[in-house]
Amino acid sequence: MADFADPHRRVLVAVDMESYSVRDNVLQYRAQQALQKIMQSACDEAGLDRAKWRVQQGGDGQLAILPAGTSERVVATRLTPLIDRLLREHNRGLAPEARVRLRLAVHEGPVHLDGANGYPGDAVVDVCRLVDSPQLKNALRRFPGAEAALIVSDRIYQDVVRHYQDLRPEHFLRVMASLPDKKFEAPAWIYVPGENAAGRRPMDHERLGQAEDHPDDGTVNRRDRPVPGTAGGGQVFHNITSHGPTAYGNGNIVSTNSPQDIVDPRWPRR
Repeated sequence: MADFADPHRRVLVAVDMESYSVRDNVLQYRAQQALQKIMQSACDEAGLDRAKWRVQQGGDGQLAILPAGTSERVVATRLTPLIDRLLREHNRGLAPEARVRLRLAVHEGPVHLDGANGYPGDAVVDVCRLVDSPQLKNALRRFPGAEAALIVSDRIYQDVVRHYQDLRPEHFLRVMASLPDKKFEAPAWIYVPGENAAGRRPMDHERLGQAEDHPDDGTVNRRDRPVPGTAGGGQVFHNITSHGPTAYGNGNIVSTNSPQDIVDPRWPRR
């Protein structure tokens, strides 16, 4: 007979704070207080009994194992928009270095609740990898006006988001969440409250999970603008260098580098 009890299938939530380690001691202390207050207020508004959550604290984040019978719909679709709104209220008027922004991950699966030093189970490992994935960190950087970003496992997306549409499924960006040094890779879906995460085309290095230019300074190179389609019947030229006034008639399109760097005379210059 095994020396452990059977696992329990539970909903899991992982939360992590952006740019925590660069804060001084005072700002870390205040950020931790804000995290607890925001999470409690969001759960109260969503009708979730946080007192029954099994929570592992981590300073700049937490892992939560939710009680049996918790609504996956509420956790996956209501919690993050509430947190985003509450953080917006909290951050108003604060200096940039004091602003609190959160990443959240939602997953579900079997968990051993009687572990000697935590909660054994692949589902626990996976939700922690999802919240720490470069893809989710990049999403929060790409939308500087957002205060929170959510990543859900493919299982949560297919079972909850796609069927019930409490949030618009087409606003979720499908990614391959990956942490190569942890040998982790899994399909997942990213949502940013008030934004259409799927409406912006990430650059190739974003798709590989690499931050743009400066991965740790919170900045972003705004190259992820939409690329216009090729006009019907027009011609496409590549690797052309021109000097002086040059005109290409008949609605043609000129590309000086690659198909991703298309210049269309109908598209406004930036």
